[in-house]
Amino acid sequence: MLDGCVPWPDEVSARYREAGYWRGETLGRLLRRWAEAYGDRTALVDAGGTRRIGYRELDEWCDRLAAGFAARGLGPGDRVLVQLPNTPDFVAVCFALFRLGALPVFCLPAYRHNELRHLVELSGAVACVVPDTYNGFDHRDLVRDVREQLPQIARVFVAGEPAHGFTALADVPADPVALPEPDASDVAFFLLSGGTTALPKLIPRTHDDYAYQTRITAEICGVDEDTVYLAVLPVEFNFPWGCPGVIGTLAAGGRVVFAETPQPLHCFPLIERERVTFSSVIPTIVHLWLAAAEEGHGHDLSSLDVLQVGSAKLHLEVAERIGPTLGVRLQQVFGMAEGLLTFTRYDDDPETVLTTQGRPVSPADEIRVVGPDDREVAPGETGELLTRGPYTLRGYFRAPEHNARAFTADGFYRSGDLVRRTPTGEIVVEGRVKDVVVRGGDKVSATEVEGI
Repeated sequence: MLDGCVPWPDEVSARYREAGYWRGETLGRLLRRWAEAYGDRTALVDAGGTRRIGYRELDEWCDRLAAGFAARGLGPGDRVLVQLPNTPDFVAVCFALFRLGALPVFCLPAYRHNELRHLVELSGAVACVVPDTYNGFDHRDLVRDVREQLPQIARVFVAGEPAHGFTALADVPADPVALPEPDASDVAFFLLSGGTTALPKLIPRTHDDYAYQTRITAEICGVDEDTVYLAVLPVEFNFPWGCPGVIGTLAAGGRVVFAETPQPLHCFPLIERERVTFSSVIPTIVHLWLAAAEEGHGHDLSSLDVLQVGSAKLHLEVAERIGPTLGVRLQQVFGMAEGLLTFTRYDDDPETVLTTQGRPVSPADEIRVVGPDDREVAPGETGELLTRGPYTLRGYFRAPEHNARAFTADGFYRSGDLVRRTPTGEIVVEGRVKDVVVRGGDKVSATEVEGI
């Protein structure tokens, strides 16, 4: 395990392996299996529909990228900041780094100097992968400025036109070479926390735990070869990346379509063109889609079967409009990049779907709902959610002081979420212990805003 990461206790890891939750497969190896199984089926489609990448083509692209990154000095354990918009490049870069044993550090495209500098310092990143421009902003200039302060960034790769002596991502691929296979218990990549006290913390996700998360959520959602998943939220979020999202869809042989913006005028034509069946959004996006549908948009959304909604409270009056207005099945989702996920199920009664955030996705998820004294509250009462399980972290990266507060002595993660449980075991989210601002699905610390 990488220095600065907190592993699961040996006896717990052994139990998860014995139960079959962890199967000892790396994400890079899984892509190899998917390519063998699905061949020339389309895996990824860009927003314009002009780039359509097959499974075998994606696998070969990742091999060539991994070889090119290795030739440019990247190796196992190196952290690489990946700040790309929703495009096939993001998937290829991440899986190439998985194969190499280097560790992507996910970085939202909206982040600027403050966040980039923080993430580079915290992660020890030695390279960045960025777009040339996105939404009118030049990311090459941003990285140049950060690099002047933090010269540890030895390599910068640009999706598009390079500048400042950076390397075009298109020039990286090289003839494939034999690379040592990472251990499945190793960290695969870092997600970002929605911090309540400071700038984002780094969440180490291992190959084992993330493969399990995507597998179990894909099973619950019935993802298969006919699934067409629309990635609307920034793919750096856990929700669209692996709940089951992009990875879960690829594992089943489905097709992933990338949206550049959540605006209905962009997404509705994609749903019609690609016959999208499944997507995941946040309540603010639901409001936009409902308004557009009620005004009359002129697009055929009949293929869209399931809409996952999560990341923030979905109010009942909004939830009740989703099915009749958009013609979809609603699936409420609650979860965190740190781990625990709860879903409503397709066979739940309408009241459960409309008023709760569902049940944990894994039989191994452990939950406590406690009061300020850390004692479990009475059934049905509101308290803070504590959790542990086979895909929930045991500690943030390089954050020992925070970990001492954020985890109990027996490894339960203090989520900061206020919840109650129904008599049948569903979770209902009631709020947060500390103040956060939810902006586009990203949870921003009020303390951070005040500090700036």
